[in-house]
Amino acid sequence: LCCCEYVDRRGERNHLAACCCDCQDLDESCERWLTCKSLPPGALERIADTVADRVRVPWFAGAVKVNVSLVPPLVLLPVFLHVAALHFLLGLVILTSLPVVVLWYYYLTHRRKERTLFFLSLGLFSLGYMYYVFLQEVVPRGHVGYSQVVTLTCGLVLMLAALSRAKKDPGYLPISASNKKSLHQSLSSESVRGSSNGLHGITTSGAASGRAVNGEAKGYSRISVEEAEGAKKDWCAKCQLVRPARAGHCRLCGRCVRRLDHHCVWINSCVGEQNHRAFILALSCFMLTAVYGITLTLHTVCRGRTPFVALFYCPGAYSDYSSALSFTCVWYCAIVTAGMGYILLIQLLNISYNVTEREARLALRDNTGRRFLGGLVIDTGQYNRGFLCNWGHFLSLGSSPPQRSAEDIV
Repeated sequence: LCCCEYVDRRGERNHLAACCCDCQDLDESCERWLTCKSLPPGALERIADTVADRVRVPWFAGAVKVNVSLVPPLVLLPVFLHVAALHFLLGLVILTSLPVVVLWYYYLTHRRKERTLFFLSLGLFSLGYMYYVFLQEVVPRGHVGYSQVVTLTCGLVLMLAALSRAKKDPGYLPISASNKKSLHQSLSSESVRGSSNGLHGITTSGAASGRAVNGEAKGYSRISVEEAEGAKKDWCAKCQLVRPARAGHCRLCGRCVRRLDHHCVWINSCVGEQNHRAFILALSCFMLTAVYGITLTLHTVCRGRTPFVALFYCPGAYSDYSSALSFTCVWYCAIVTAGMGYILLIQLLNISYNVTEREARLALRDNTGRRFLGGLVIDTGQYNRGFLCNWGHFLSLGSSPPQRSAEDIV
């Protein structure tokens, strides 16, 4: 293959120059739309699959497919922020509608049980773009020192390092060899079917399963697993294995995870026993770095006012375009930081009561939990051993390998 050729989803050789050719579904749909006729069933899905398959970039060994869900954040976020900086009312409308659109897309993908790279790409690109605006628009004003820039950069690097660790194996339970092939085929077909909606393949979970099979707790795939006295264990019909206590099956990843907390769309992975601490560290570093960056920007754009007052009252913010763009980015960061702060608060409360998000949802469904702090935390009472013991248990997660059965050792 040359750099502009590729093998499409039908196994045929194709070229990037023919990206707008040979699409019978699109021609038929346009014709029906012009004649005011209803579209045939599944026409939009087939068109979306074709478009997703043809969105590629030239590469040495052939054109590489681009995940469609990566495109909207890279294109729309800078456009929206620059438009919002033109006028106060435009900024109010755009900054109000952006969270609504993100929540709508989350509800859409969550209802369809789809994995998507949209939220991860939105988060990473937002960090990069906010840092770029800070260096280009705020630092040249001369009110931010070199040490402050270094501190902000170190916080950003530390947050990315923690995020990289949180993206690794959350504690997948290995599946038997007989079910691994069928599971991989089913998830691959789902990724192909939903590629137009921004689905992410099973690469991460597949790699994690390989690591789990090679070096982690193979005894979990046998019914003869030895559990601690009084601990619960149940059978997962989808993964065909016995799950240890507090493990759960993620319907998005299609895998069972030890001490499953939840599936986080912002990292496009589960949060479990192996990566929960890194997840909390990434959230904490983000909060500290974001608040520090917002404070430095407001001290530069709105001189002589405290950050909280300047966030709501900054008369000179729209005096020039540079200040307006910086102020708009501050408000965008404040909205994102408030959302992430709420997630971090819930996580810290759950850790204090030694309960996971999954256990809290199950307790609410079965009406077996007690609400505390206005319903922010659900105490199941099953694993709560006191504040210090709960945090000691959390800080020791993943520090010791899971026990293996005697049969596996032999």
